Amino acid sequence: NMWSTFFVTDEAGRSTFGGNKRRRTTSGHFLSEAQEGKIKLAFFVAIVGVVLTVLGMGTEFWVELSPPKGFYNNQQTCLTAHYGLWKSCTKTLWVSDIDPERESCGPSELPGASNCTYFKFFTTGENAVIFQKTTRKNLNVAAAMLALFSLFLMVMGAICITMALSKEIVFFLKPASVCFILSGVLVLVTLMVFHQSVVAFLASDHTVPLHHELSWSVTCIGCAAAVLTVGGVLFLLLALPYSPWQRCLPQKDSVSR
Repeated sequence: NMWSTFFVTDEAGRSTFGGNKRRRTTSGHFLSEAQEGKIKLAFFVAIVGVVLTVLGMGTEFWVELSPPKGFYNNQQTCLTAHYGLWKSCTKTLWVSDIDPERESCGPSELPGASNCTYFKFFTTGENAVIFQKTTRKNLNVAAAMLALFSLFLMVMGAICITMALSKEIVFFLKPASVCFILSGVLVLVTLMVFHQSVVAFLASDHTVPLHHELSWSVTCIGCAAAVLTVGGVLFLLLALPYSPWQRCLPQKDSVSR
């Protein structure tokens, strides 16, 4: 038959033109369309974690520092401060804008004159002084380096997923899962190291009483750590040669019988 030279039936019963079309298998080397859709969904979850990480690391609302409103004997304005991994900001607020029931100055979201400066940890190695309290540059630098390394792992994980989707090879899911899980763990460790730096900063001097609270940038970082870890676990499950649900459900059926 002349058509037999053009149409060849593959192992799954599907005909391919000329027999040259690459076959996708769910259990073999290449990706199926269902697997590709699941990978894209897991990749979207990981990207959300990356965006939250960049948003948290790029902003300076990690911790807010607020002395009492009348500490400087000024009934019209008061001073508050907030800082993150890279820079600190002081802000002058109008006392009339602050909640009368609030004893300390703040919050930093209120309108006022702001003055921000980058930390000199990475240039001259100097510690920063805020409200007569001194930062601990070793802890701050460690938190910043961990944050940068976690971003590097996220980039490597994204490259692996891009390769998996473009080359349709399941193998790249394994290094991607490791990269995203480790990045989530490092983001969490970054948060813990930063908290220790805040504790050391507050204990450096007790001249100015300060009310401190972690701000919304820390919330972004905490959510990012959880989302990145979940994304890495999803990639790990997709990289398995079998479905854990299909392994467990038949056993439950057999036991019930």
